Amino acid sequence: MVNNSFRKFLDSYLHVWRTSSLTDMKNIISKDYKAREILGGELVDFGYEESMTGWEQGFNFAKEKENKWDLIEISIVPLREGEVMAILSATLVIGGKKLENVSIFFQTFKKQENDEWKLIRSYIETGIPYENVKKIEFN
Repeated sequence: MVNNSFRKFLDSYLHVWRTSSLTDMKNIISKDYKAREILGGELVDFGYEESMTGWEQGFNFAKEKENKWDLIEISIVPLREGEVMAILSATLVIGGKKLENVSIFFQTFKKQENDEWKLIRSYIETGIPYENVKKIEFN
């Protein structure tokens, strides 16, 4: 069971993403962040700085074209005390049309000593057909 603290945080995190707020995103991601992405069939590992560059590019593209983020919460998995994984799909809606492919994010968040949640790890699969995500039974 996910506690109210995480639920409130996740709703805020999704709002930050939907509004493409780079300043707020910088405060959510841990400086020790580690990620792995499958991009075009290739495995890419990266950390905080590369992540910020990626978020900045994505957010700028969304804002410039007045596109919208389509985010779907697939599942929330409590991993251990103070650590929760959120499985999300994300794509852009451009000119009112969803892209045919989505990215699926397996994101691990950890509660810090000050009771703030931080994104500490991600595994990202890109280029997944949107139709495949629609088939998933949501919790």
